[in-house]
Amino acid sequence: MATPDDDSTPFPQFNEHIPGHIGVVQYERGGACVVVAHGAYDLHSIGPLADALQTAAAKHARVVLDASGITFADSTFLNMLLSTHRMTDLRVAGPAPQLRRVLEMTGADTVLDLRTTVEDAVT
Repeated sequence: MATPDDDSTPFPQFNEHIPGHIGVVQYERGGACVVVAHGAYDLHSIGPLADALQTAAAKHARVVLDASGITFADSTFLNMLLSTHRMTDLRVAGPAPQLRRVLEMTGADTVLDLRTTVEDAVT
Protein backbone atom coordinates (compact mmCIF):
# COMPACT_ATOMS: atom_id res chain seq x y z
CA MET A 1 0.00 0.00 0.00
CA ALA A 2 1.33 3.44 -0.93
CA THR A 3 1.96 6.09 1.69
CA PRO A 4 1.28 9.82 1.20
CA ASP A 5 5.02 10.45 0.73
CA ASP A 6 5.38 7.63 -1.81
CA ASP A 7 5.71 8.99 -5.36
CA SER A 8 3.50 6.15 -6.62
CA THR A 9 0.51 7.61 -4.76
CA PRO A 10 -2.01 8.81 -7.34
CA PHE A 11 -3.09 12.43 -7.25
CA PRO A 12 -6.43 12.94 -5.50
CA GLN A 13 -9.26 13.41 -7.95
CA PHE A 14 -12.61 15.12 -7.58
CA ASN A 15 -15.30 12.61 -8.49
CA GLU A 16 -17.66 15.23 -9.83
CA HIS A 17 -17.75 18.97 -10.21
CA ILE A 18 -20.78 20.67 -8.73
CA PRO A 19 -21.25 24.12 -10.28
CA GLY A 20 -20.63 26.87 -7.74
CA HIS A 21 -19.11 24.41 -5.26
CA ILE A 22 -15.64 25.09 -3.91
CA GLY A 23 -13.29 22.53 -2.50
CA VAL A 24 -9.75 22.28 -1.21
CA VAL A 25 -7.63 19.12 -0.87
CA GLN A 26 -4.05 18.95 0.41
CA TYR A 27 -1.38 16.27 0.09
CA GLU A 28 2.40 15.96 0.03
CA ARG A 29 4.30 15.10 -3.13
CA GLY A 30 8.02 15.28 -3.84
CA GLY A 31 8.71 17.26 -0.67
CA ALA A 32 6.12 19.90 -1.53
CA CYS A 33 2.67 20.49 -0.14
CA VAL A 34 0.14 20.40 -2.97
CA VAL A 35 -3.09 22.33 -2.44
CA VAL A 36 -5.81 21.46 -4.94
CA ALA A 37 -8.43 24.17 -5.37
CA HIS A 38 -11.73 23.64 -7.12
CA GLY A 39 -14.45 26.20 -7.82
CA ALA A 40 -14.94 29.96 -7.81
CA TYR A 41 -13.00 32.18 -5.41
CA ASP A 42 -13.92 35.69 -4.31
CA LEU A 43 -14.11 37.67 -1.06
CA HIS A 44 -16.87 35.41 0.29
CA SER A 45 -15.39 32.02 -0.62
CA ILE A 46 -11.62 32.52 -0.29
CA GLY A 47 -11.38 31.57 3.41
CA PRO A 48 -10.78 27.81 3.18
CA LEU A 49 -8.22 28.16 0.38
CA ALA A 50 -6.41 31.03 2.11
CA ASP A 51 -6.26 29.00 5.33
CA ALA A 52 -4.93 25.94 3.50
CA LEU A 53 -2.21 27.92 1.71
CA GLN A 54 -1.19 29.77 4.87
CA THR A 55 -0.93 26.52 6.83
CA ALA A 56 1.02 24.86 4.02
CA ALA A 57 3.40 27.84 3.71
CA ALA A 58 4.12 27.75 7.44
CA LYS A 59 5.15 24.08 7.24
CA HIS A 60 6.71 23.65 3.78
CA ALA A 61 9.46 25.40 1.84
CA ARG A 62 7.56 24.69 -1.41
CA VAL A 63 3.82 24.91 -1.93
CA VAL A 64 2.09 23.99 -5.18
CA LEU A 65 -1.39 25.29 -5.92
CA ASP A 66 -3.15 23.02 -8.40
CA ALA A 67 -5.27 25.73 -10.04
CA SER A 68 -6.66 23.58 -12.85
CA GLY A 69 -10.09 23.34 -11.18
CA ILE A 70 -10.53 27.05 -10.50
CA THR A 71 -13.46 28.43 -12.46
CA PHE A 72 -13.37 32.05 -11.27
CA ALA A 73 -10.93 34.22 -9.34
CA ASP A 74 -11.05 37.90 -8.42
CA SER A 75 -8.59 40.37 -6.87
CA THR A 76 -9.02 38.71 -3.46
CA PHE A 77 -7.62 35.52 -4.95
CA LEU A 78 -4.77 37.38 -6.63
CA ASN A 79 -3.84 39.12 -3.36
CA MET A 80 -3.86 35.76 -1.57
CA LEU A 81 -1.47 34.30 -4.17
CA LEU A 82 0.94 37.21 -3.85
CA SER A 83 0.82 37.05 -0.06
CA THR A 84 1.52 33.30 -0.11
CA HIS A 85 4.34 33.88 -2.61
CA ARG A 86 6.05 36.13 -0.05
CA MET A 87 5.88 33.35 2.56
CA THR A 88 7.14 30.36 0.56
CA ASP A 89 8.22 29.04 -2.84
CA LEU A 90 4.72 29.08 -4.34
CA ARG A 91 4.14 27.41 -7.68
CA VAL A 92 0.82 27.69 -9.50
CA ALA A 93 0.15 24.61 -11.60
CA GLY A 94 -2.24 24.27 -14.53
CA PRO A 95 -4.14 27.55 -14.36
CA ALA A 96 -7.16 27.51 -16.67
CA PRO A 97 -7.06 30.00 -19.58
CA GLN A 98 -9.28 32.56 -17.80
CA LEU A 99 -7.08 32.52 -14.67
CA ARG A 100 -3.91 32.69 -16.76
CA ARG A 101 -5.38 35.74 -18.54
CA VAL A 102 -6.03 37.50 -15.20
CA LEU A 103 -2.47 36.73 -14.10
CA GLU A 104 -1.10 38.09 -17.39
CA MET A 105 -3.27 41.24 -17.37
CA THR A 106 -2.17 42.14 -13.85
CA GLY A 107 1.49 41.25 -14.38
CA ALA A 108 1.30 38.62 -11.65
CA ASP A 109 2.58 36.06 -14.16
CA THR A 110 5.97 37.80 -14.01
CA VAL A 111 6.09 37.46 -10.21
CA LEU A 112 4.51 34.05 -9.66
CA ASP A 113 6.03 30.75 -10.74
CA LEU A 114 3.47 29.30 -13.19
CA ARG A 115 3.83 25.67 -14.23
CA THR A 116 1.92 23.59 -16.75
CA THR A 117 1.35 20.58 -14.48
CA VAL A 118 1.53 19.61 -10.83
CA GLU A 119 4.19 17.06 -11.74
CA ASP A 120 6.37 19.83 -13.17
CA ALA A 121 5.72 22.07 -10.16
CA VAL A 122 6.75 19.56 -7.51
CA THR A 123 10.14 18.86 -9.15
